[in-house]
Amino acid sequence: MSGRVFVIGLGLIGGSLALCIKAKHKLATIIGYDINVEQAKLGKALGLIDDYVQSIEEGAVSADLIIISAPVNETEKIINLLSSLSLKDHVIVTDTGSTKRKIMERATHLLERGVVFIGGHPMAGSHKSGVSAAKEILFENAFYLLTPDPSIPKGKVEELMTWLNGTNAKFLTVTPYEHDYLTGIVSHFPHIIAASIVRQTERLSESKGLIPRLAAGGFRDITRIASSSPKMWQDILLQNKEILLELLDQWMEEMGWVKHLLEQENSKEIFNFFYEAKLFRDQLPSNEKGAIPAFYDLYVDVPDYPGVISEITGYLAEEKISITNIRIIETREEIYGVLVISFQTEKDRKRAENCINSCTNYDTYIGS
Repeated sequence: MSGRVFVIGLGLIGGSLALCIKAKHKLATIIGYDINVEQAKLGKALGLIDDYVQSIEEGAVSADLIIISAPVNETEKIINLLSSLSLKDHVIVTDTGSTKRKIMERATHLLERGVVFIGGHPMAGSHKSGVSAAKEILFENAFYLLTPDPSIPKGKVEELMTWLNGTNAKFLTVTPYEHDYLTGIVSHFPHIIAASIVRQTERLSESKGLIPRLAAGGFRDITRIASSSPKMWQDILLQNKEILLELLDQWMEEMGWVKHLLEQENSKEIFNFFYEAKLFRDQLPSNEKGAIPAFYDLYVDVPDYPGVISEITGYLAEEKISITNIRIIETREEIYGVLVISFQTEKDRKRAENCINSCTNYDTYIGS
């Protein structure tokens, strides 16, 4: 396709979308805007966009597609601004926000003026942020939820999907309420629980000094999402307030049931509690991207001697395998330590596993 695409917000998501569109639609012109002009300049230098503008107004009036990739509260403000501008008659406006109902309510200002707005949410992310972390493969096989208003012609939704087909994402069309309920269950609520576990552990560590040391390794892994942006999650929780309150009530009821089982020493039901959880968890798809970015970790048993980490990373560098994170869970004299290497994709992890197995005699394994 040809035309002008205007990306508002050149972070990880906006930058990656720009990259996907640019790679797939060679005749399109990609214009960027970011509140931090240095991000916009970097986006141009990296080839993600063709040019950047100094204001939203400057880029929006000539655009055929406008992508708002900003925090949900800022997205509402940008929609208000766009509704006051003379946009092209055929323009499509979309967003990438993690909540949809309030954004779709705000978008009525555009719809009333005949402007096509289609809510969007690419369910992908990374442990890195900023335009420099943008990747063309970020959305590959990820779910991309669309929430078009019922008044929007089907052809316009298909046009947007065509613009975005370079993402290689799986498009699903849902209502704004369905979107917020589904993402509330599988993304927003788990972030609350992870943060609450960490907060409780912090409070207990004030009187039990060993806790921070013992909380390394697996504890860090199961609570990793608690390291997400506090400002982003403040906005998401307030945007999805009603659904999250409902889920919290259900959670408190569930915890009350577990407390009751413990008080009654109900061995059978305690077993069932964990058995049913294990059964459902083990049946979840293991090779698909979901609402929370997957962690493609490879565990390597390594001996404790100087240079072992640089040895392994050297083998990976020779194969041009990119690493997103690396850490040691445990290493003591005369005992094997566990090196945890994180990758961007399952493909990179598999390549790394094969590389290490062929170059060393260290045991490698993948957590379940």
